[in-house]
Amino acid sequence: MILMCGLALLSACASGDKELVSSGSRYAAPDVALEDYRLGIDDRVRMTVFNQPEVSGEFAVGADGALALPLIGRVPASGKTVSEIAAEAQRLFGDGYLRDPRVGMEVITFRPFFILGEVTQPGPYPYTVGLTALNAIAVAHGFTPRSDRGVIGIRRSGEAEEKIYKVTPELRIYPGDTVRVQERFF
Repeated sequence: MILMCGLALLSACASGDKELVSSGSRYAAPDVALEDYRLGIDDRVRMTVFNQPEVSGEFAVGADGALALPLIGRVPASGKTVSEIAAEAQRLFGDGYLRDPRVGMEVITFRPFFILGEVTQPGPYPYTVGLTALNAIAVAHGFTPRSDRGVIGIRRSGEAEEKIYKVTPELRIYPGDTVRVQERFF
C-alpha cells in the first residue's frame, strides 16, 4: 500500500502536477488541424498573381511577422490565414498598381517544430503535414533508453505553458511546436 502511494506521488511529480490531456483537437485528422492554419515566422508561401509573373514568387514570413511583396511592400502575415493574406494582397495590388488583380497563395514550407529531452537527436526539424508525435520522435532518431514513452509535453508556438499529452498514434504535432520527451523514473 505504501509502495502504491509512493508510485502515485512520483507519477504526479513526473508530469509537474499538470493535467494529462488525452483528447481534443490534437487527436483530430490532419486535414482538420491545418484547415485554418495561421502563418508565423519562417513559414514560406507561394503567391501567384494571374498574368503577372514578375510579382509572383515564393516569400518567407520575416522576423517582424510580415511578407515583403513586390510593389506593395511589407504585408503583416503572422497570425493570419493564407486566404486572408491573399485577399489583402489582392486589395493592395488593385489599389493603383494592377488592374483587376487575381491573387492565389499557398503554404509551401511550414515553420519547423522543435523536439528536446529524451530523444537521440534533439533539435529543430522540418514540419510535414500530418506529423504525429510518434513520427516526430522517429525523425529525432527515437527514444533514449530513459524515455517515458507514455506521455510527452507540448508547448504550442506563442503559448507560455506546456501541456502534457498521452502518446497515441493519433497525437498531432503542429508547426512551431516544442515537444519535450520526458525522462522516466523507473
